[in-house]
Amino acid sequence: MYFPAADIELSPFIPPLIACTISFFTSMAGVSGAFLLLPFQVSVLGFDSPAVSSTNHLYNIVAIPSGIYRFIKEGRMLWPLTWLVTIGTLPGVLAGVIIRINYLPSPRAFKFFVGFVLFYIGVKLCMDILKNQHSSGRNAIPQERAVAEFRISSSKLSVRQLQFTFNDIQYKINTISVICLSLTVGLIGGVYGIGGGAIIAPFFVSVYRLPVHTVAGASLMGTFLTSAVGVLFFQFLATTTMAGTMNIAPDYRLGLLFGIGGAVGMYLGARAQRFFPAQIIKAILTAALLFTAFKYIFWG
Repeated sequence: MYFPAADIELSPFIPPLIACTISFFTSMAGVSGAFLLLPFQVSVLGFDSPAVSSTNHLYNIVAIPSGIYRFIKEGRMLWPLTWLVTIGTLPGVLAGVIIRINYLPSPRAFKFFVGFVLFYIGVKLCMDILKNQHSSGRNAIPQERAVAEFRISSSKLSVRQLQFTFNDIQYKINTISVICLSLTVGLIGGVYGIGGGAIIAPFFVSVYRLPVHTVAGASLMGTFLTSAVGVLFFQFLATTTMAGTMNIAPDYRLGLLFGIGGAVGMYLGARAQRFFPAQIIKAILTAALLFTAFKYIFWG
């Protein structure tokens, strides 16, 4: 099958299979898997124009709803956190799209930028894993208990803070700091084409010390909403003079095929999440992130 925006020929079975495998594991941590699909498209498929970012956003739109549905059904969607993330990331994504088009159009510059983004995420996850190995921490959740009481309750949002209860433990975070963080993450996510979930989810776990099982749904929902805006913005700019001769509109065939596979993987991953210890999920993500980061930074 020929994909016009990417200018490649590829078996239509490969994108869904790759996306399903990646999203199964990443969705457990509240990450869509777009941050790993982008290196696959750039390095393996040779799709390195700005259109790869918008195609990644399209993948998120198609793939994420199945995971969101499962988190809502099982009572693990922290809605107040979702709205805070969305409020912060939306303006950042729009600014990130403009930066991607005007200042990071070349494949080498883009890969270098992507490498440092992935390296940051990988280091944060690695630090969290090492820290938890030496201390169980107040947020540690016994696996058998998590399966029995795996629901978020008593969430309350005010101008100053968000608080909620999970497994009889109450958590509190500052709302302004979450919005500021989301704004920065949205900027990076807009450039990278990931919606920001791959950055903000590990940040919530590592810095805010929130249980990974409680941030996954909110992170995916925020990624979905910002990716929808990102695709519309890319498509709009493709019709203006700002794009110039560059191809920035998404490859709809490729994005939809990735999305179909991702939807299956996310649904299965969201359903299986409660049976996987957080440390295993983080370890898999960390290895993949650091490998890709070093490849892009040092070898391009």
